[in-house]
Amino acid sequence: MLTLALIGLLGGLITAVSPCILPVLPVVFLAGGTDGGTAGEPSPAESAGRRATGTDPAGAVLLEAPSGAPRPPRNRRPYAVVAGLVLSFSFFTLLGVTIISALGLPEDILRLTGLALLILIGLGLVFPPVERLLEKPFSRIPQRQVNKEGSALVLGLGLGVLYVPCAGPVLAAITVAGARGEISADIVALTLSFAVGTAIPLLAFALAGRRIAARVAAFRTRARGLRITAGLLMIALGAALALDLTTALQRALPDYTAAAQRKVEDSGIARQKLSGLYDDSNKELSRCEDGADELRSCGQAPPLEGIDSWLNTPGNRPLDLKSLRGKVVLVDFWTYSCINCQRAAPYLRDWDRTYRDSGLRIIGVHSPEFVFEKKRGNVAEGARKLGVTWPVALDNDLTTWSNYRNRFWPAKYLIDAEGTVRYFKFGEGQYDRTETMIRDLLRRADPTVTLPEPTGRAGDDLTEDRTPETYLSTQRIRGYTGTPLVDGEPTAYRFPERPLPLNRISLDGIWTAGYEHFTAGPGARLALRYRARNANLVLAGTGTVTVLVDGKPVRTLTVSGAPALHRLTDHEKARTAHLELRFGTGLQAYALTFG
Repeated sequence: MLTLALIGLLGGLITAVSPCILPVLPVVFLAGGTDGGTAGEPSPAESAGRRATGTDPAGAVLLEAPSGAPRPPRNRRPYAVVAGLVLSFSFFTLLGVTIISALGLPEDILRLTGLALLILIGLGLVFPPVERLLEKPFSRIPQRQVNKEGSALVLGLGLGVLYVPCAGPVLAAITVAGARGEISADIVALTLSFAVGTAIPLLAFALAGRRIAARVAAFRTRARGLRITAGLLMIALGAALALDLTTALQRALPDYTAAAQRKVEDSGIARQKLSGLYDDSNKELSRCEDGADELRSCGQAPPLEGIDSWLNTPGNRPLDLKSLRGKVVLVDFWTYSCINCQRAAPYLRDWDRTYRDSGLRIIGVHSPEFVFEKKRGNVAEGARKLGVTWPVALDNDLTTWSNYRNRFWPAKYLIDAEGTVRYFKFGEGQYDRTETMIRDLLRRADPTVTLPEPTGRAGDDLTEDRTPETYLSTQRIRGYTGTPLVDGEPTAYRFPERPLPLNRISLDGIWTAGYEHFTAGPGARLALRYRARNANLVLAGTGTVTVLVDGKPVRTLTVSGAPALHRLTDHEKARTAHLELRFGTGLQAYALTFG
């Protein structure tokens, strides 16, 4: 149990600094810096016996406390906000499904309640009478200054049910246990440690808001304006969450915590401990590893069981894997509000469009992370926005999720024409490898099939004379030569003096090399000698990339937004060439692919 608690604690720490929680950070920060009550105005009791000593820069009268007057109580709002958030998130993640089902309430009730609380607290900060009304229930609790923390606690409780962190194996295990009512001592320990890990960075952020508010004169002399600003921000956040406007920001940001999360939550010991929370069914799947570089035999594909309903099938009738024998099936576990799943959707759309006529069938298994994701209408609307046209199974009780011993959103399982799982990939990335596996299985299912050209988002069946895909990752790069790579720190690199051999890559200028991508600094350049008809690079950020082939400029790429594939070169036929790329500062380079 101690090991599980440590895994949960570290998982929570990483989650609390991930891109998925960015929308709530401004509210946590400002909530920590705003005091309860009418800011800047002492109560009559506080004013009694005090004489004016002057005015502050804003013209407010300064009063001197009488001898022996007690110090004003310390602002505990940061603790109240974070405590409320962690308590409600933990409680409803574990027990929300059971309570809502027992009471027969709508699946959206928690989300709607959280939105209402967030907007009410925002109105309270703007309009003091509303805040006094919200604080009234707390006034009967015999604690000094409880009203000031009462509304902060309510705010935290509301944020807790709106809090949608990026889900890794730890949160997945907690969610599955809560959804199925299988709550053990290990699950409770994992949940509490995850909550504590989440609370630490959030509390630091809230305390920073309090400290700035206490030390910066502008915050003290304009307290009323600060409260109104915080209130308007909360109202705006509530509206943005209600209209699903925050996901665009989250999708645009690369998942900079993915590498750390994988090292902690998907390590060997974490897999062993977390898998112990499941039963022993379908253990054959554990024979295979995530993202293997070749097809494996991972056992018979588990059935699609416990499905509440279907979307995108004729008459919304259920599908059976046995009816798809002879086809290659990709089972994709996802949820519509999962940012990682949203980033993966374009790849699945391309594969469905490109390989459907060749025998590929995609089945989306929508396994909800949160209660509001169970509502059929929400799933249908989310699928429409993402362009999901293939069949979708609503796995609301996570039965099929458990059958596949899954731990990630998203996760992809490839099943061959005989019904055997041959490959799976957890999380984002390795789309080129997944497409290669799809093409291999399609050829095995029908040796006479003529496959269309690859999608362009991923590498196809590579031949010996074509440069293989090249990942810009400290753990996966191959063919690198030059200054030794330094992980995670801006470092000056230099091209080697000798010409690069075929399939060799090198860096020049300032680069920050990482597990997922390389980030360009001042003067960043990349050189590669390759053989192919075309070269492509996955890029993210904002800026330009100048492309030179054999020393001659051929094009300038304009990059903006989330990771996307960019065509670097085009040749009429395969040729050998020296490629040089000159990057704008801040651009992120992920992988080079060749066609």
